[in-house]
Amino acid sequence: MLAHLRAIIILTFFMAFSAQAEELRFPALEAGGREDGDTRPVIIYSSIDIQVARPLITAFQAAHPATGVIYHDLQTVDLFERILQESGEGKPTADLAISSAMDLQMKLVNDGYAQRFPVSGRDRLPLWSVWRDEAFGISFEPAVVVYHKPSFRDREPPRTRAELMALLEKRDPAFFGRVATYDVERSGLGLLFLARDAQHSDMIWRLVRLFGENGVKLYSSSNAIINHVSTGKFVIGYNLLGSYAAARAAQNPDLGIALLQDYTIVMSRIALIPKASANPQGGARFLSFILSADGQKVLAEEMYMSALSSAVTGPNTAAALRQQIGAGLRPIRIGPGLLVYLDRIKRRKLLHSWNRALGGR
Repeated sequence: MLAHLRAIIILTFFMAFSAQAEELRFPALEAGGREDGDTRPVIIYSSIDIQVARPLITAFQAAHPATGVIYHDLQTVDLFERILQESGEGKPTADLAISSAMDLQMKLVNDGYAQRFPVSGRDRLPLWSVWRDEAFGISFEPAVVVYHKPSFRDREPPRTRAELMALLEKRDPAFFGRVATYDVERSGLGLLFLARDAQHSDMIWRLVRLFGENGVKLYSSSNAIINHVSTGKFVIGYNLLGSYAAARAAQNPDLGIALLQDYTIVMSRIALIPKASANPQGGARFLSFILSADGQKVLAEEMYMSALSSAVTGPNTAAALRQQIGAGLRPIRIGPGLLVYLDRIKRRKLLHSWNRALGGR
């Protein structure tokens, strides 16, 4: 049975990059149904890789041993479209949806696909991270610069965007073709970070021009860039998800992480309970656990996602990042403002500015 479960986990991990991953089932640890007598498992749609999310499920079931979990590891767009399709067809959908695509999650809320459900733990969250008890931020994840430490033995890594631009202006041949960032035309998160950069700094287009002049490499995911920086194929990766970088840096001492001191954008994964859920109480129970001190500790200590709740202090928490950067933190507020760049005209204008700057215009 254990070998069979491992096979399922491995299969699910490699299928996480397909249009729709296989589901992974975590049977209840105890017979007899949940505490409220409902025998249905909690169905979760999530963009968090199952290998990352497994400690959270394990901890939840330790606290609720009579509750089973069915976990669907999905890409963000597939998660969004699946909820739309199932809801539109009158079918039950997930009991809880968790995604890093903050804009798509807010579109589900804005279009009436989420239900209001006050959950325990929300009072320990910042006001900007909850929208009408329908959308809940669960993590505090900065966009960071990653760098190859051996390539910076004789120089300091950049700590601000001005220092990064000064480095790129030297046109060092050792850096050409070895700087990477998101392909914002293919990455929704990359586009969101670019939009926030453009709001916070007029110099961002100068930085993008310097990227182009230094042969920047563009990728649709953080992990691909982080992997290449870890091996030294690249020397710098810009605006990457800090949780993924921290997980890799724990395994590879050659990977450095810099939180830029001029400002650091922070995103939060958004959780919501779909209106078409067949078991919203189960979804609320799991979400309440995520927001509890125990759940937030799992995020911080085992999933490398900085805890957002004030119930948790210490390393890898929002409180620790505030002590380190202070006013330089720029968390993305959860609310209708996230829908701006789903507007085709605004998105087209932003991408036009990106392509012009990248091409040196």
